[in-house]
Amino acid sequence: MGVLQGNAAASAVAPLWGELRYSGEFARLLVDRNLLERRERSDAPPVLLIPGFMAGDASLGVLRHWLRRRGHRVSMSGMFLNVNCAERIVSRLQDQLVELSEETGRPVVLIGQSRGGAIARALAVREPERVCGLVMLGSPVADSLAVAPPVMRTVRWLAMLGDLGVPGLFSGRCHEGECCERFRGDLSAPLMDTIDAVAVYSRSDGIVDWRACIDPHAESIEVDSSHCGMSVHPAVYKAFQRVLA
Repeated sequence: MGVLQGNAAASAVAPLWGELRYSGEFARLLVDRNLLERRERSDAPPVLLIPGFMAGDASLGVLRHWLRRRGHRVSMSGMFLNVNCAERIVSRLQDQLVELSEETGRPVVLIGQSRGGAIARALAVREPERVCGLVMLGSPVADSLAVAPPVMRTVRWLAMLGDLGVPGLFSGRCHEGECCERFRGDLSAPLMDTIDAVAVYSRSDGIVDWRACIDPHAESIEVDSSHCGMSVHPAVYKAFQRVLA
């Protein structure tokens, strides 16, 4: 486990109590009639949603409902908790992405929160012709361990369990070992010009260092949001509207 050394001590992670803003961010979304108005489109592209670290598909339920009201075919990751080896997840979701694109006859928009955004980016690198849009919400693609100290302690604990052989978990080898070498390369690889890529970040993010979310190959959009609240923040939904168009 010694290989997992995070940069949280010297990072720009905001105070963790800022994550308590989630309910307020959700409430503002619920009263924004312009965003929630049903606008179903026959040409709406399919969407694949990928949750963040220690989260599952249920965490993106609000976004899924909003997308379906707009006419999008939405595919979920099938994850109860996003804690498996990143390479294993990407390999499985790559097959799912291909299937979704072939069934709809269209390229797919990938939306991932936190670790899910990094996974979505890897998929966009590997299947560029099947992806038309990419939205990364608070995703530390520049440094996956640039997180708050409590999160880093959870990462180390889970990696220790993975090292002991507990199934369905990443291990200490994933950070620098061969198993995730390709995945790590995908996080800095160029993206095709045909992919409308957006990286959303918040300087008041209480989980991830916002600087690790800046992707030189994507448009950066700053919002004043909690980390967990990005999937329900009105300003983020306005960015969704543009990419989904």
